[in-house]
Amino acid sequence: MNDRIKIIDKEVLSDNWYTLNKVTFEYTKNDGSVQRQEREAYDRGNGATILLYNKEKGTVVLTKQFRMPTYLNGNKDGFLIEACAGLLEEDNAEDCIRKETEEETGYRIKNVQKVFESYMSPGSVTEILYFFVAEYEDVMKVNDGGGTDEEEDIQVLELSFKEALRMTSNGEIKDAKTIMLLQYAQINSLLA
Repeated sequence: MNDRIKIIDKEVLSDNWYTLNKVTFEYTKNDGSVQRQEREAYDRGNGATILLYNKEKGTVVLTKQFRMPTYLNGNKDGFLIEACAGLLEEDNAEDCIRKETEEETGYRIKNVQKVFESYMSPGSVTEILYFFVAEYEDVMKVNDGGGTDEEEDIQVLELSFKEALRMTSNGEIKDAKTIMLLQYAQINSLLA
């Protein structure tokens, strides 16, 4: 642990969907002075995300679903095009992403490659997101996907890689994890 940080108090502000904590702490600055600070941190657990790609067809599989927070912040219909993702719950990241991939996209994949991990909004959210890529083929499709949770209503999209990249440039794809994975695929020539 960091000896420059001393937690004074941790108060749960909300435990409705996930947990919102208010943390009071003392922070020793670089000059040696100590400052008392308060921050709110939203703990929703850690997650995993994946880009499915097919070299032969030059395609990627993405999902489209309604996201209320984006609707509240100017997304006219509230729908986002995203890479498949899910919360870790009890699973490790690899097992989680295999399960989520089948539930959301209908593809049963075996081989996944972890490419990096990232804090997505470190100023207010505790989540670490584990990023994966995997090749897919049509024969791996075992169901229609769409999610198994009764609240999920997921549309599965198979897009050309070039079209997906274009969609990041024109704002049709605004999801950070998806943009990061598409850029990873481009930089590393996954579909070349």
